[in-house]
Amino acid sequence: MTAVASFDVERIRADFPILHTMARGHPLVYLDSAATSQKPQVVIDALVDYYTTSNANVHRSVHYLAERATTAYEEARARVGRFVNAPSPESVVWVRGTTEAINLIATSWGRRNLSEGDTVLLTEMEHHSNLVPWQMLAKPRDHGGIGIRLDFVPVTEDGQLDMDAAREKLATGPRLFGFMAKSNVLGTENPVAELCALARANGVVTLVDGAQSVPHGTVDFQALGCDFLAFSAHKALGPMGIGALIVNPCRYPEMSPYQGGGEMIMRVKLATSTYKAPPICFEAGTPSAGDAIAFHTALDYLENLDLSAVHAHETRLTRLALDLLAEKGIKTFGPDDAALRAGIVSFDVPGVHPHDVSTLLDGRGIAVRAGHHCCQPLMRKLGVVATSRASFYLYNTEDEVRQFADGLDHVREYFKR
Repeated sequence: MTAVASFDVERIRADFPILHTMARGHPLVYLDSAATSQKPQVVIDALVDYYTTSNANVHRSVHYLAERATTAYEEARARVGRFVNAPSPESVVWVRGTTEAINLIATSWGRRNLSEGDTVLLTEMEHHSNLVPWQMLAKPRDHGGIGIRLDFVPVTEDGQLDMDAAREKLATGPRLFGFMAKSNVLGTENPVAELCALARANGVVTLVDGAQSVPHGTVDFQALGCDFLAFSAHKALGPMGIGALIVNPCRYPEMSPYQGGGEMIMRVKLATSTYKAPPICFEAGTPSAGDAIAFHTALDYLENLDLSAVHAHETRLTRLALDLLAEKGIKTFGPDDAALRAGIVSFDVPGVHPHDVSTLLDGRGIAVRAGHHCCQPLMRKLGVVATSRASFYLYNTEDEVRQFADGLDHVREYFKR
C-alpha cells in the first residue's frame, strides 16, 4: 500500500461499509470504538479470501492448502511483531485477545514465580481483565489461589495515576506491576516507559495492557522496556477472537505452558510429554488462523494511514467534544487536557441515567456505550455507578462530534418534559 499523503477522513470512511448504515432512520454515528472498532473492506475481504482460497489447519499437514495457510499465518505473526517492534516473531504469542493474554501470564508466569505473601501491584483504573485473574491468585490455596497480596496505585482527582505513590509502591518490591497503557474509561494515557523504567530499577516485572493504546498510536515494545504487552485485534480494525501477547524473551524460561493439547507438544507418551519451544508451546489446539491473517491486513491498513496522524486526529475530536460538553455544563471524567486522554470521553448528564442517555442517542442513530465499562472499582472511585462514554477513532468526523453534542441537548429536553 502507498502511504496516504494527508489525513482525509471522508476518504477513509469510504473504506468502511458499515458506516453507511441507517440506524433508527438516521445515518449511523458510531462512537463506540473503545468497545470494538469497525472493519475496512480490505479486512473483511482478507477474511473471506482465507476461507475461499486457503482454509486448512495450520502446522499440521504438508498439502498445498495447509502450506499456504501456515505461511500466511506465520507471516501475520511476524507482521504483529514488526507493528510493535517486538524482539522477534517468536516473541509473539497468539491469544484470543487481551483478556486471555493476561490470564495466560497470571497462570503460566504467576503460578510458577509467585508465592504466598508476594505482592502484585495494579492500579485503581484497571479493567476487570487485569484485576480478576490476580484476585484468583490472591485466594487461599484451598480455594484455588496461592495467597498473593494485591496493592494498587491510586488515581488522582483529575484522572491520572499518582506517580509519587507509584514510585513509593514500586520501591517496596512487588513481584509484578500490571497496568493499562490507556484507560478505557478516562482516556488517560499513562507514562508507560517511565513506569516500566521505575519498575525495572526495582527489579519488578511489568505487564502492560495495550488494548486501548496499540490501535491508536505508535507503540514500541522494546523502547517501552516492559516484559509483557497484551492487545486485541478487534480494537485495531481486525477481527474479534484474535490478539497477541508480546513476551520479552528473557521471561520465557520462567513460564510454563498455559494449556495442553495438540500442536504445542514435541513428544507425548502415556504418562509424560515434552513441549515445543515458545511461542508454540503456549498455543495449544487449532488456532484462529483466518482471523490472524485478516489482522495482518488491518495492521497494514493502519500503518498506511500513519499512526501519528491517527492519534492527532483523535486528539482534535476529543478536544472538540470536551469543549462542547463543557459549554453545556455536562460533567466529564478524566484529564481536561485532550493530549492526555485522546479518543475517549466519559460523561454524566445530570439527573439522567447513562442507560437512558444511550437509549435516546441511539434513537438518533448515535452509538455510545453506557455502563461500568468493566471497571467497577474505578466507578466507585469516581463516585458513580456508571457513565456514558463516547469514543472516537480514525473514521469519525468533527460533524459527528457536533451531532453527538446536539443529541445531548435532546436528552436533556426529553427529561425536562
